Amino acid sequence: MAKSTRFQELPLGPRPADTPIHRWLYDELRRAILGGRLKTGARLPSTRELARQQSVARTTVVAVFEQLLMEGYIASQVGSGTVVAGRLPDRFTAAPRAGTRPVAAPARAMPSAGTAAPQLSLPPPESGVRAFRLHEPGIDCFPVQKWAQLAARRLRLSPARLLGRGDARGYAPLREAVTSYLNTARGVHCDAAQVVIVSGTQQALDYVARLTLRPGDPVWLEEPGYLGARVVFRHSGARLVPVPVDQAGLDVAAALQREPDPKLVYITPAHQFPLGMALSLERRLALLAHAERRRCWIFEDDFDGEYRYDVRPIGALQGHDRCHSVIYAGSFNKMMFSSLRLGYVVLPPALVEPFLALRSAVDRYPPTLEQAVLADFMQEGCFDRHIRKSRALYLERRDALLAAGTRRLAGLLDLQPTNAGFHLLGALPATIPDQEAQTAAAAQGVEVTPLSNFYLTKPAGNGLLLGFAPVGVGAIAHGVERLARVLEKFPGARRPAHSASPLKKARKNPI
Repeated sequence: MAKSTRFQELPLGPRPADTPIHRWLYDELRRAILGGRLKTGARLPSTRELARQQSVARTTVVAVFEQLLMEGYIASQVGSGTVVAGRLPDRFTAAPRAGTRPVAAPARAMPSAGTAAPQLSLPPPESGVRAFRLHEPGIDCFPVQKWAQLAARRLRLSPARLLGRGDARGYAPLREAVTSYLNTARGVHCDAAQVVIVSGTQQALDYVARLTLRPGDPVWLEEPGYLGARVVFRHSGARLVPVPVDQAGLDVAAALQREPDPKLVYITPAHQFPLGMALSLERRLALLAHAERRRCWIFEDDFDGEYRYDVRPIGALQGHDRCHSVIYAGSFNKMMFSSLRLGYVVLPPALVEPFLALRSAVDRYPPTLEQAVLADFMQEGCFDRHIRKSRALYLERRDALLAAGTRRLAGLLDLQPTNAGFHLLGALPATIPDQEAQTAAAAQGVEVTPLSNFYLTKPAGNGLLLGFAPVGVGAIAHGVERLARVLEKFPGARRPAHSASPLKKARKNPI
């Protein structure tokens, strides 16, 4: 394979007097990539070198590189530095014609400088589900025939009403069904007027960030924590404040020492992602009391609260909220199937109208037909039956992964038991960096996710996340075997049996 071209000097066009430095640098690099001056595989100068060449702050270059990385224009390769991506974003592949003025990219806040976040990416649709894909439900247990019957009935009985203009809040019967479900199953206190149907938690995060944050506002984030939230808040220009978690969840006392006046707190209290513990009652009450004193918002991401095994369910943090500080969000995409693109957000009364105004300006309303089918699915009891069936199936797959991992991965990847969720976390020996393990596993057709991806600061753990929900028992066994063969090839891979896991200090009682 030919070596990538390296640019020792990278001349850029002059900066207009009215253009901020970061905007100019971003536009020049993007224009050079799309115009073909920086070709696929071309190696860019290091952030330090480019900052020296252009006489700008290195933090500015880091922020611009991170923006280009997240948008897919460049890629970071171990041992090769930063290079132009092999496949550019589809809508930007055409370079502007000579003599025409290029259309400016939409205005947005540049990400704050600091440690670059890994790219938030999804596997291509055609790749199929492989062991051990994260963040996906088991499609094989979804009642497709029943869904098809409900969809056909809806189209037959009320096509005109469903094919017309929708409601920015969402389909009313679905909002009523969601309200009833949340009040009963998740301990949420709300009425249908507070529920808005969205495409998923990510859209809810985006809208809430636009409504509640200004550039520079501090946001508490769990450390380690969900990458999707970090990406949204970076794009809003917020100042990210990583807060450590321990066996009781987010450490409120440590958070207060780092930043006593956050504008928003993002948290996964029922099942912390990715480590797996629940937020203790003492810390729930302390967090709510602080939110009331400081008048800050709390975004509660209840991404898998329905899936607890061998233990009783944990109610929502929102159910303890008496000062209307908690914004509660959930997603049907993780409970049913990924392409459904329907979720919900329960808003405090003060945010309902601003949220709907923004919604009306951005995407008007969610698709009505899918909402109507989902409302029927819930009202006829199909949703509850699906949750019970899938919970039993995921428990079987969790046990299969634990058994196979204990037998084949001992000393290579020590899997931590869990009583909730869609994935297991495993600790790697220090001799196997998790990023390198991911790359080696991918070459053998195994999808694993490095724990280090989810740290904003220097990673405090070295491990892998293995999703089990979408993977059959037979595929789990084959995946474990392939993963074991990959890890065995690393020098000094086997750890002595008495060696302590680097993750156990933070996870004495993971659930």
